[in-house]
Amino acid sequence: MEKLDALLRAAVAERDDVACKDKLLGAAFLVTNSNGVIYSGSAGRVRFAADSPDFNGNTLTYGASLTKLLSATCLMQLIEQGKMRLDDDVRQIVPEVRDMQILRGFTPEGEPILEDDERPITLKHLMLHTAGLRYDVSDPDLRKWSKYVGRPVGKTIRLSKDGFNTPLLIRPGDGWVYGPALDWAGIALETVTGQTLGAYMKQHLLDPLGMTDTGFRISRLPHTTGRRRAQVTRRDGDGGALSAFEPAPVEPELDSAGAGIHTTAHDYARMLRAMLQLQAPGAGQQAGGIISGETVREMFEPQLDERQKALMEAFLYAPDRRGAFIPEIPDGFELQYGFGGLLALADLEGKRRRRGGSLSWAGAGNSRWTGIAGVLMVAVFPFGDEVACRLYAELERAVYAELVE
Repeated sequence: MEKLDALLRAAVAERDDVACKDKLLGAAFLVTNSNGVIYSGSAGRVRFAADSPDFNGNTLTYGASLTKLLSATCLMQLIEQGKMRLDDDVRQIVPEVRDMQILRGFTPEGEPILEDDERPITLKHLMLHTAGLRYDVSDPDLRKWSKYVGRPVGKTIRLSKDGFNTPLLIRPGDGWVYGPALDWAGIALETVTGQTLGAYMKQHLLDPLGMTDTGFRISRLPHTTGRRRAQVTRRDGDGGALSAFEPAPVEPELDSAGAGIHTTAHDYARMLRAMLQLQAPGAGQQAGGIISGETVREMFEPQLDERQKALMEAFLYAPDRRGAFIPEIPDGFELQYGFGGLLALADLEGKRRRRGGSLSWAGAGNSRWTGIAGVLMVAVFPFGDEVACRLYAELERAVYAELVE
């Protein structure tokens, strides 16, 4: 426990340090097993002012892609109930998906070369990131296409249909491309249920698990604002100092299934604990009755074919990405993808590290979840911040050294 506390303290800036050079403003780390919390620690403050409240496990933080596990679980609920199917062609449900074309390159004059998509875009494609959609902010071809058609692209993704509506980069099913695919699955959920994603998630997932500090819109979480809300920060690429940053609109146009959630370490741990309880062999419908154990175990199964898997690994292990996406994974480790996150196919560095079959993922603000399970909440951009990634890798090693038998 002392080792974990020390790592958190060492990673955050002193209260009189406004620049926070090579430090975080605040961080909370929580570890849970299926029975309950076995570690909860935090350090730092929620804002730049020296007299700001402490950053702790109840600090409201922008979760970004931590949303994906919650949304995937909602979709799996509907699949379990027969209201949606993995092989449903979402082009028949969402008009914008029906009209998506494949970007094949550009003419010498810079005109996009677009090809009609003749293949179905299934719910499974969207949930596994094999549909061909990538975030426009991180792809030069999509930025070039956006400029040509007069579509704005900023520093962060726009949480709107227009923000997610880009051409496909591959034919659906031909590979693995990380982007807003799950957001279109969330829009399909809204069409099928007649509810917003936020309303559906609150009724069928958040409330049953007691996650009262989690939601898509801060205005609907008034008890968490003010002194409990963390200032999101961005690190200067040259000097390493932090400044205030707003990565997403306070009132987004839609409830983004891939990147819209605000949550706390304690709340998110409730979700992870439910997954652990239900993933265990022989588990019935426990954890607030959110979903069956059989369905959760399906979420932990590898879903990619060999070609998709190879392209995902090539993407994640690329030198300019691996430090952001998988800072704790050793070179050459075999990876897969399940419904909701990345799968480790074998034990990491023996029995004292993360076990094979563990699910994990991260958010653009460098919050992360994984393993037995643990969740680190921070609020710093850009994705792959060296301080936050190093802290997470050190915390995970310390957890398995000190807490796991």
